[in-house]
Amino acid sequence: DYLSSRACVVYLTMSLCCSSASEDLGCRRGDFSRKHYGSVELLISSDADGAIQRAGRFRVENGSLDEAPDYTPGTWRRTDVHLENPEYHTRWFFKYFLGKVHQNYVGTDAEKNPFYLSVVLSDQNNQRVPQYRAILWRKSGTLKISLPYSPTKTLSVKSILSAMNMDRFERGPREILNPDIQKDLLVLEEQEGSVNFKFGVLFAKDGQLTDDEMFSNETGSESFDKFLNLLGDAITLQGWAGYRGGLDTKNDTTGIKSIYTVYQGHELMFHVSTMLPYSKENKQQVERKRHIGNDIVTIVFQEGDDTSSSFKPSMIRSHFTRILHMDRECQRNYLCFCPRLKIFSEESVPLFGPPLPSPSVFTDHQEFRDFLLVKLINGEKATLETPTFAQKRQRTLDMLIRSLYQDLMPDLHKNMLNRRSFSDVLPESPKSARKKEEARQAEFVRIGQALKLKTIVRGDAPTSLVTTGLCRKEPWESQSFCSTFPYDIVCSDSWGQSLLVATETAGVMLVDETQTLPPVQVFDRTMVVKQMHVLEPQDLLITRADKGKDARLYVYRLSAMKKGLEERQTVRSKCDSRENKLEKTKGCHLYSINTHHGSELRIVAAIRNKLLLITRKHPRFEGFSAVAAGVDSPVEEFQYIREICLCDPPVVMALVDGPTGENDNMICVAYKHQFDLINESTGDAYRLHHVEANRVNFVAAIDVYEDGEAGLLLCYNFICYYKKVCPFNGSTPMIHSNTSDFHFSWNQMPNAIVCAFPYILAFTTDSIEIRLVVNGNLVYTAVVPELQLAASRSDIYFVSSAPVNSASNCSSRDTSSQSSPQTPTGYEMPVFPSPLGDGEASCKHIFKIPLCNLVGRSIERPLKSPLVNKVLTTPTPTMVSPMPIISATHSLSLSRMEIKEIASRTRKELLGKLENYHTPKLL
Repeated sequence: DYLSSRACVVYLTMSLCCSSASEDLGCRRGDFSRKHYGSVELLISSDADGAIQRAGRFRVENGSLDEAPDYTPGTWRRTDVHLENPEYHTRWFFKYFLGKVHQNYVGTDAEKNPFYLSVVLSDQNNQRVPQYRAILWRKSGTLKISLPYSPTKTLSVKSILSAMNMDRFERGPREILNPDIQKDLLVLEEQEGSVNFKFGVLFAKDGQLTDDEMFSNETGSESFDKFLNLLGDAITLQGWAGYRGGLDTKNDTTGIKSIYTVYQGHELMFHVSTMLPYSKENKQQVERKRHIGNDIVTIVFQEGDDTSSSFKPSMIRSHFTRILHMDRECQRNYLCFCPRLKIFSEESVPLFGPPLPSPSVFTDHQEFRDFLLVKLINGEKATLETPTFAQKRQRTLDMLIRSLYQDLMPDLHKNMLNRRSFSDVLPESPKSARKKEEARQAEFVRIGQALKLKTIVRGDAPTSLVTTGLCRKEPWESQSFCSTFPYDIVCSDSWGQSLLVATETAGVMLVDETQTLPPVQVFDRTMVVKQMHVLEPQDLLITRADKGKDARLYVYRLSAMKKGLEERQTVRSKCDSRENKLEKTKGCHLYSINTHHGSELRIVAAIRNKLLLITRKHPRFEGFSAVAAGVDSPVEEFQYIREICLCDPPVVMALVDGPTGENDNMICVAYKHQFDLINESTGDAYRLHHVEANRVNFVAAIDVYEDGEAGLLLCYNFICYYKKVCPFNGSTPMIHSNTSDFHFSWNQMPNAIVCAFPYILAFTTDSIEIRLVVNGNLVYTAVVPELQLAASRSDIYFVSSAPVNSASNCSSRDTSSQSSPQTPTGYEMPVFPSPLGDGEASCKHIFKIPLCNLVGRSIERPLKSPLVNKVLTTPTPTMVSPMPIISATHSLSLSRMEIKEIASRTRKELLGKLENYHTPKLL
C-alpha cells in the first residue's frame, strides 16, 4: 500500500439545480448532525466479478439526498461557512509571544512529567482591553487560556497554573531567562499542525472503479479545467518561492505546473493528478501516488451521469484512510458550473463543518469555492485529532519536551532559574538591576523577532489573516438596542420587542427597541429583582426579589402589567406585590424553570439546601379575560408538589424533561465539586460528573436534546462538557460514558453561556467566544469591553461600554498583515482606559443579537412591544415566502414537538405557494 496518512476525498457532482425555498429547523444535535453532517455507513467495494475487495466504515455526507419526496430543501447560508479553530487562536506563541517580552517557566508535575508555561500581557486586538495570555505545554498537548488583567491585583504563576487545574508539582516552576528558549517553544507549537495545506486532486472518468485507473488518466476534461481554475491559479513550479507543498521547484521532477491559492492567510497547494508526472510503462503511477497518496485530504473529481456513479472510498487502498471527499459531473446540458458534493470520512474523524446544504448543489461559484476550501481545511484539522495522528503527535511532543528539559537540567541549580520562581508575571526589579534587566529584555525581543522573520520566510507561518475580500454579514453580528442606559443591570428578559430590565437603583424598567419612548418604570426601587423570566405564552412574569431570608418568588400576569402601562397607572412597589408572592418560597436564593414548558410549567426553587418543586395547575392562555374578572394575581394557579433535601445549597440548576414526563423528569444541580442528577419523583440523587479541580466556578448546566433523549452541557471553570443522559430505568438513571460525549476548553473563563444551535456562545468579562455545539470548535471571538450578558431566552441581549458603532465590529480577525500589538514590558505599561472617578457614572450600551440570525429564519418572531401597538403588515407573496408568524416567544431550546410543528407548518405553506409557481430548471 502506497498511502501512509490519507484522510479525505471530496466527491463533487455537476448537475442542474433550482433554488431552495425554506430552511427546516434543526435545533437538536442528533437530527441536525445526521442531516447536515451525515451518518456512518459500512461501504464495500467489489471487482468486476462482484467479489468483495475492501470494506470500511465511513461517515457519508450527501446533503440529505435521501429525504422524503415531499421534503422542501433547506436554504443554505454562506454565513454557515467558518474556519474552525482558526490560526489566530491556535498559533498563539507565534502571534502573541514571539518577539515580545514575556515570561517562560519550566517545572514537573506530580507525575514527574516536565511542562512549560508561557505568559504574556497584551492588548486584545488593539481594543484597549488588557489581558494575560497563557500557554501550558505538556505531552498531552497545549492548553491556552486568557485571564483578565487587574492593575491592582498582580497575577502569579501559581494562580495561572491553578486556573489550568494544576495545583500539585514534583518540582515547582522556575523562570527561564535564556532568550533562546523561544526557538524551542516555537518548535513545540509547530507540532499542532501546519498553517499551510496541501490537498490531492484526483481526476476520475465515468466507470472507473479502481485507483490505478484514476491515476492513469493522462489528461483531464473541459469541466475539470474549469474546476481547477476555481480552486486557484496555475503557477510554474520552477523558481516558485511560495509554499510548495512538497513539490520540486528546481528540477521539474514533480511536474511543470501546479494549482496554488491563498485563503484567509493560509497557503494552499493542490497536487493535481493530471499535472504530476505520467509514465506509460508504470501502470500504478507511483510518482503520482507518492504525492496524492500521502495527502490527508483528497478531492476526487468524477465525471459521468449523476445516477451512475458507484464510487466508494474503500476503492482507495490505504490503512490510514480518514476522510474522503468526491466530485463528479453530470453529462446533461447545463448553462453554468453547478457542482454537487458528497463527503466521505472515516468514522474515527470528529465532526467538522461547514454542514452541507440540502441538496448539496451550488450555483454560485464564489460560494462553492468558499465552502470547498473551508471544508478541506477543517477536514484536515479534524483528521489530526483522530487516534492515529493524535498518538503520533503526542509521542513527538513528549519526546521534544523531555529532550528540552534534559538540556535545561544543568541550569536548574543556578540562580538564573531559581531567582524568580513563583514570581509575579511581570515583576518589578530593583533599581540597581534595572539596566541589566532592560538589556536582557532587549536581547529577548531581538532574538524573538529574528525567529519570527525566519519562520515567515520559511513558509511555516501565515503572513496575513485578511479574508478573501468578500463582505459578508456574520450571523452573530450585533445590533444597537439602546445607545445609552445609565443604570447597572442586575437581570433582564425580553418582552416582545422590548426588554424588561431590573436595576439596583431605579427598580425595574421597560426599554423599547425603537427608542422612540424613554424607558418606562414598571416597579420602583423597593422591588430588588435578582432573577426574572417573561413567559408570554403563559401570560406570566416570574421574579425572585429581595435577598437573604427576605427573598421570595413573585408571579404576575403580563396582561395586567401591560394594561397598567397603557393606562399609565402608578408604578408598582413591593407593597403592591403582596398578593403575588409564592408563600413557601421565602429565603429562595435560586430558582429554575423547565425550558420546554408545553403543557405544564415546572419551577424548582432552592432554599438553602432544600428544593421546592412547584407546578402550575391550569395554564391560562386567555390572558385578558382573567384581568377582566378582577383576578390580577396568578398565585392560586400554582401548587406545591414536594420538597427535596440536598447535602449542600445548589449553585447552578437546570430542569431536564424526561421522554414521557411521568416520573422521569430530572433536575441537574451543581454544588461542591460535582454535578448531580435528581429524580423529581423520588428525590434520589445520582452522580453525573465530578470536577477534578481545587477551585470550581460553576457557570451553567444547559439541556440539549438528541433524538428525544436528554443531554446536558455542564459548564464550569474553562471547561464545557457534554454528557448524554438516558431516561430513568425504574428508579435508576442510565448514566454512562457514551460515544457522543465530548468536552472542550474555552480560551477565557465565561461568566455566562448561551446555546443557540448550531452555536454555543461564552460571555466573558471582555469577549464573546463562539463555538460549534457539534464539536466544540472555535469559529470566532469578538472583543467587547466590560461585557455583561443581559438576556438570552429569545434574542440575545448584552451590555457593554463599547461605542455603538464598534461593538458589532469587534472581531478577533485582524485587518492587516501585521502581528499582534507590542506586548508591554515591566517598565512600559500600556495606556489602558482609566477607571471612573468618584461620582462618575458609566454609560452602558445595550446590544442585541437576533436569534433568527444564529439558528435560521424558521423561528423569527415579529412580536408586538408592550409599549407600542405596532401593526404587522403582510408582505406580498413571493416564491420564497417569509416564515409564518408565531404568536409566542420561543426559548433558545425548543421542544421536539414544537420543532416538528413549526417545520411541518412551514413546509405546508411553502409547498402550497409553490404549487402554482414554476421555477426555471436552469440557473
